[in-house]
This record gives sequence, C-alpha cells and structure tokens, in this order.
Amino acid sequence: MCGIVGYVGPRQCVDLIVGGLRKLEYRGYDSAGIAVIGPGGLSVQRAKGKLQNLISLLAQRPMPGTTGIGHTRWATHGRPSDENAHPHAYRGVAVVHNGIIENHLALRAELIAAGHAFSSETDTEIFAHLIADALAAGAPDLLGAVRTALARVRGTYAIGVISETRPGEIVAAKNASPLVIGYGDGESFLASDVPAILEHTRQVVYLEEGELALLTPGGVTLSTLDGAPVERKPRKIEWSAVAAEKDGHKHFMHKEIFEQPRAVSDTVRGRASLEHGDVLLDGLQLDEGYARGLERLTIVACGTSWHAGLSGRNMIEALARLPVEVELASEFRNRDPLVGPRVLTLAVSQSGETADTLAAVKVARARGSRAFAICNVVGSAIARECDGGTLFTRAGPEIGVASTKAFTTQLAALFLLAVKLGRLRGVLSPERAREALEGLRHVPSWMEQMIRQEAAVMPIAKRCAAARDVLFLGRGGQYPVALEGALKLKEISYIHAEGYAAGEMKHGPIALIDEELPVVVLATREPAYEKTLGNMEEVRARGGHVFAVVSEGDTHAASLAEVALTVPAAPPLLAPLLSIIPLQFLAYHVADLKGTDVDQPRNLAKSVTVE
Repeated sequence: MCGIVGYVGPRQCVDLIVGGLRKLEYRGYDSAGIAVIGPGGLSVQRAKGKLQNLISLLAQRPMPGTTGIGHTRWATHGRPSDENAHPHAYRGVAVVHNGIIENHLALRAELIAAGHAFSSETDTEIFAHLIADALAAGAPDLLGAVRTALARVRGTYAIGVISETRPGEIVAAKNASPLVIGYGDGESFLASDVPAILEHTRQVVYLEEGELALLTPGGVTLSTLDGAPVERKPRKIEWSAVAAEKDGHKHFMHKEIFEQPRAVSDTVRGRASLEHGDVLLDGLQLDEGYARGLERLTIVACGTSWHAGLSGRNMIEALARLPVEVELASEFRNRDPLVGPRVLTLAVSQSGETADTLAAVKVARARGSRAFAICNVVGSAIARECDGGTLFTRAGPEIGVASTKAFTTQLAALFLLAVKLGRLRGVLSPERAREALEGLRHVPSWMEQMIRQEAAVMPIAKRCAAARDVLFLGRGGQYPVALEGALKLKEISYIHAEGYAAGEMKHGPIALIDEELPVVVLATREPAYEKTLGNMEEVRARGGHVFAVVSEGDTHAASLAEVALTVPAAPPLLAPLLSIIPLQFLAYHVADLKGTDVDQPRNLAKSVTVE
C-alpha cells in the first residue's frame, strides 16, 4: 500500500530515492519523506501531500549522502500530516514502515514511562525508539538491534532502517507486507514494489515472512528472525521499465484498458490445447483423483477480484459441475468456515499481497483445505502460501489503482481452470472443451473491436458526469459486470453507483428511479434476456434514463435505450470479458470529464496490504 525505497552505494541517493517514489505513486499516499546518512549524520525531511511538496523542500535544503530510505505514506494510525509522515527518527535511527503494529499502544506507554518523548501519532515511531534503545543497550550492530526490536512487536511490517552508527547499511525486515531487495554492481536497493528499482537493476529477491536483509554496497545478507542464515539466488525481472510508462496515453488506466487484448492473449497462450480439447495449467497441483473427489470450491477475494470470482463461479459450475461459493475474504477469515480436505480454496488477487485474502488462505489451510491462487505477481505472499500452486495471469504491471486488465485476465484464468476441472472430473467432453476454448481464443480480437468503439461511450459519460447517482443492472453472467462497472465508476469519479441484480430491481432500487437517474443495463443475449428487457421498460416508464450494453445486431434491446453500446455475440460465459470494457471506458471518461485523479483516486491504494 505505502511505498518504500532504499539505496546504499557510491551514488548520491536523494534523486534515486525520489525517482523510485515517483514510480510508486500509483499505490496511493497522503505524504512523503526521506532520510539520508550524510557527512553531518542523519537528516530527515517530510511533507504532507503530493511528492512534489517534498521535492520543493529538498530543493531548498539539499541532503547529501549515499545511504538513504524514502517513503510515501497512506494513513493507518494518525492523520495525514508532516509529523506523521515517514521516515520516523529517534537518536540517530530512522525507519520507514508499511503495515500495522497491533501492540503499539502498550509499547508506547511503556516507552513514555521510561522517559521517551514521541513526536507523532503513528505506530511506526515505536520501531525507531525500540531500535535506538537496543543499540544503546549494547546490540552488536544495526541488524542485531532490529532483531531485538522485532521480538517485541506484534503485527505486520515491511521496514527499512538506517542508523548514524552504521552509515553504509540498511536493514530490512518483512512480515505479511511486501518487500523486495535489488542487487546492483557495488550498490543495493530496497523497495516495496519492483517498478521503484527496475531502472537500476533486474536482479531481485523477494523477502519471505520473518526474514531480515542487511544491505551494503558490497551485497546483501539474508537471515531469519532467530539469526539463521538464508541462501536464495536473485531472480531476473523480465518485464521492461517501459511497461510502467504511460506510452502516450493520458492516464495509466486508459493505457491498461488498451492492453487487455494482449494481456488476455498472454494469459491463455500455451495453456489452451484445441487439438486435445484440454488445458495445461502450469504450476497447479491438480490431478483427476483430487478433482473427482472435490465436494466444493470456495473462492476468496476482495473488491474487483471478488467480482471476478462471481463470474468464475458461473464458469466452474457450468463447465465442471462443481458447487462454488464466492466469499469476501474479509468475512471468510473472521468466522468459522466449513472447509476441509474435500474443499478446494481458490484465492484471487491481483497483487498477491492482499492482507484479508492471505489471511483467508491461512484459515482454509489450517482446516485442511488445499489452496490454489490466481494472481498477477510471481513471488507474492499469496502465491507462496498456496500449497496447491498458482495460476499467474501474465497481465504485466498494473499501475492504475482502478483495476482493468487484472480483472479480465482473472476471468480468462478462471475460464481455463473451469475447463480443466471439467475435463478432470469427466463432465466436459473433448468436443465441448474445444468449443469452449475456441471461444476463449477469439476473446482478444473481440476485445479489440470493443476498444475501437471507445468514442461511443462519450454521450453516456457526459450524462453520468452530471448525475449524483448511477444504477447498473445485470442478470446471470452480467450481474458481476454490473457490480464491477459500478465499482469502477465510484472509485475514480466519486459518484455514488450501485450494481444490482436486475431481477431484484422491484425489491428496492425501483424506488430510486426518477428523471435524474441514469440506469446502465447489461442486456446482452443470454438466459433471462427477455426479463432484462422488461426491466428496461420499467425504468423508461418511470422517467429514468436507460443506457444499455447489447449484443451486436440486437435492434430490439437497442431501441429501448437512449444510447446502446454493442458487444460481439460471444458465448455467455465469456461475455463478461467484453461487456466490462465499455463500462471501464465509461468510468474513465466520467472521471476525466470531472477532473478527478484517475490513476490515484483519493483514499484508495493499489494493494490493500493492511487490514
């Protein structure tokens, strides 16, 4: 969620760290800061608001030095302010931190009683005090002091620490919050996400739970909390730094909508065998005996990934004839779920670091369920936690906070999994599998058709931009699309929007309909199509403004809408991959018309790695 960047080596570090923080702006933040060990010792500068505010301070007061850490903060404890911005420092020790320290109040009270004075409201400042105390008490080095401090902390963290006593070192540690170490030539890098350091190195190691790293110009040493050494070779990042650039688009979100045909094609490539009517799922421990013995599949996810899971339920139940439950991970983890060895738990997450989803996987595994994952980030925490393996979506980096290509690649991956389960369970013939996979093969080209129709959403966008509320309706496979369309709109335009099952309209939402309300209806040809047309008539009869997404060639549905957007007549299970695209464009253009921050909407972050 928050951004961390660190550097130790021969170069002046401020510009390098600030450049890395710029690459992490997509994660959402409310303040920024930097700490450097220079000729005069430790210096810290912090500023509330955008990174440019910090840059202005640095122009007035330069910070020379070759060891430093930087941070962009998203508030969890303490309001956004200069004082609460990271890094936090105490007696020559500076710390940046992502996560939440659950026992910080008890530790703060204990430290205050011992004479410590705090300068912020944050839980993070606890680290600086504990580490400084450990050094004062005779810890042999900074790594030992950090290890001593961590032994007293309960919660989640990804931290970077520097100290005046060890000017050529950074110590990093991880527990349930992402952290990556970069290996350079005579220099080392630290970041919470790869884009921050990709300009400088492609050789990285992802820290595992409960690990520490000592970064020096000469290299990196890994160890566990109890001091045991860890040996792990760096891995090479294959995707280009250019992939994190806007490539001529006004916003990252717009670029990522356009990338969906390529992303879906990459996700499917090499996995769908039309010749054999089967699917090859690399990385999943899935065989016929296990698949036939399953009683149920439980999908755990949050936000957009939960909507993908709802579509995945339709796919898996239709093609594999396996009952599926779709659970909000935040709810699943906080009750006593009925899962066991004959229930497969499937975690769906773009980042692979979503805290609630990771916790849900751990709950399921503790009850004997095997866990699989669908995610976009190799080496992520959820991918590592899932004992059944991970199906990676190959979407590439997604910078915009409002997810687009992650959603459609998740749908493609879920469809592949549905076909595979159907074949293993003996309920899907090779002929039917070939037919299903043939449809999936056409999705990227159908998506290209949808993208070429971008301008058609503008009349709807102008109407919705002036509205206070917008209602999205869909049935069957289009109901999750209605939910996702509403989420996209409210995420980036700040307009209240609701996605609703069209069959439930008479059970409440119909009371909202008047001459001011735009209603976006997913009216593609699939089961209960005629009933959806009836919903459109009911909205029109009450003066509501009907805008629709309809199947190509359907003049009847189009005639019931003020503006109709057409989608290719794809098989119903695959239609959501197409019908979501005009809704993504709708949300994007409404937000652009309103002048909101499309890529970094207020109060949101790309990966929710704290509870």
